[in-house]
Amino acid sequence: MATVKDVPPGIFIPALAAHLKKMFEESKDGKTELPVWHDICKTSVAKEYGPQDPDWWYVRAASLARKVYLRGGSGIGDFSKVYGGTYRKGARTEHFQRASRNLVRKILQQLAHVEIVDVKADAKGRYLTSNGRRVLDTIAGQCIRN
Repeated sequence: MATVKDVPPGIFIPALAAHLKKMFEESKDGKTELPVWHDICKTSVAKEYGPQDPDWWYVRAASLARKVYLRGGSGIGDFSKVYGGTYRKGARTEHFQRASRNLVRKILQQLAHVEIVDVKADAKGRYLTSNGRRVLDTIAGQCIRN
């Protein structure tokens, strides 16, 4: 049985992104639709441009699902640190800048709606559901077989 830890992220994340795209499009309730502003936003203040890939939302969702699998109990602030980067101010000294917490929150809410990620009542942060662990391990097994 292959797990997410056995598959390199460069192979696993695009496969999971394709699966999440299908899941989000099949859910016709409106809670998993892409926001209207997803094609014009930046992922961080430190970025000069927005993402160039039209499916970047699904790739970020897959990456977040993988991070929740590996680091369960992490919250929105922790993930904004993970996806943050260097903020360059021209000739001035560079500083670290966090990623957008709104994007992380919206994506985690969508993953919670399709029952991959959930919040435990007695603990802080986000955790995978049993369904989410099953989905991620299934995708990992398919990546190993291919």
